[in-house]
Amino acid sequence: MGAAVDKMEARLKLRSLQIDELVAKTQMPGVRAGFDTLMHIDELKALHAIAQSKFDEFRAAEDAGKTRLKTGMEGAWNELDAAFKAGNRRRRGGKRLGAGESKADR
Repeated sequence: MGAAVDKMEARLKLRSLQIDELVAKTQMPGVRAGFDTLMHIDELKALHAIAQSKFDEFRAAEDAGKTRLKTGMEGAWNELDAAFKAGNRRRRGGKRLGAGESKADR
């Protein structure tokens, strides 16, 4: 299970960096993030925290409890992944602002 644990840890770190990137985009000069965008970022942060907590619990568990905890960890990861994909679909729907673009530019 060592490789799987390392892979999950790397995936969680990547998602954290992606959340940070989204936050940075909303803070660029001239960009005003909409309510939906800010709510989506908050949702991603919350789901990431849950997935991280489940992962930490899984990593610290004794072998006998790992099977039960693995299901919860995978479920939390799937929710986080689905939220990222849903956000990507929303942003492709034409409501996304380009870098340095404000609503007034449209």
